Amino acid sequence: MSLKNKVTGDLQIEFPVIMAPMFLVSNEAMMKAGMQSGVMAVFPTLNYRGEGELDKLLHALNNFKVSVKVSGNFGVNLIVQQSNPLYKKHLKICVDNKVPFFITSLGNPGEVIEQAHAYGAKVYCDVTNLVHAEKCASLQCDGFIAVGQGAGGHAGPNPLHILIPALVEKFPHIPVIAAGGIASGIGMLSVLAAGAQGFSIGTKFIASKEATVSEAYKNAIVESGMDDIVMTTRLSGTPCSIINTPYAKKIGYQQNAFERMLNENKTIKKYFKMLTQIRGMKKLEDSVKPGNYKTLWCAGKSVEMIDSIESCEDIITSLRNEFEVAAKNFVKQLNQG
Repeated sequence: MSLKNKVTGDLQIEFPVIMAPMFLVSNEAMMKAGMQSGVMAVFPTLNYRGEGELDKLLHALNNFKVSVKVSGNFGVNLIVQQSNPLYKKHLKICVDNKVPFFITSLGNPGEVIEQAHAYGAKVYCDVTNLVHAEKCASLQCDGFIAVGQGAGGHAGPNPLHILIPALVEKFPHIPVIAAGGIASGIGMLSVLAAGAQGFSIGTKFIASKEATVSEAYKNAIVESGMDDIVMTTRLSGTPCSIINTPYAKKIGYQQNAFERMLNENKTIKKYFKMLTQIRGMKKLEDSVKPGNYKTLWCAGKSVEMIDSIESCEDIITSLRNEFEVAAKNFVKQLNQG
């Protein structure tokens, strides 16, 4: 089934799925598989923090896009919050390499939008509410990633079936991508009916053959259910969805009173947030390695719908087939009525 709309046109992809950027999970092999499968493959720039790593990868992806006939595309996710010490450096590297697509998170996207638009790139902004969406729209963003309940990583507080129609009503000319709890054709069809024009899917790709995380992490994705996902502020200070492992239970899910006080202090909160995020990144980095018992594994509630480890190509093919079946079944239901 062909699904062509503003998103597929703007992002130069065949099917409106974004392989969501996942810290410590998204990698070059996954990006290339997504590009070959006709979707938008996105990775966080913070996955490549070593000197020269990000530039080298962007060169490789640009060359791959030109040398191999692909029906998909690639992009990056930038944390634009001031607490990201690599933001300015990574933005320059991405602009120098003319990255075709950006997703911005956790801050003011104005600088990214201005520099990306200068050479024709598109910028979609993570939003969890109408207030932030209004700010992004005023800065001329090209689209919204509506991050709702059930998303892996930094999830939003609002259900997608309220957030998406609200965004569509208030900003009818800005396409909306649904993010949070989507891992099946039925889920994709439901948010399309709510007004979305595309789907951001992450957790399902953790359980992919191309992902280089530990087998224990992948198996946890397969074996967990929706009730095994909890929210924690211990990693970054911002609510984050993780699997409720024994270690997560041990350390608790909330910052202590002293940490909350520092997080809200106007004078030092920028630096404390930076320290919190650096510590959180180190904990996550250790967690994805084999044999580490301090398991803090990001995942969304869509683990409920994941029961096997497959290649990225097979995952995308299954999603497209499931969507086609779901759409046909829905049309039958309507005709029966």
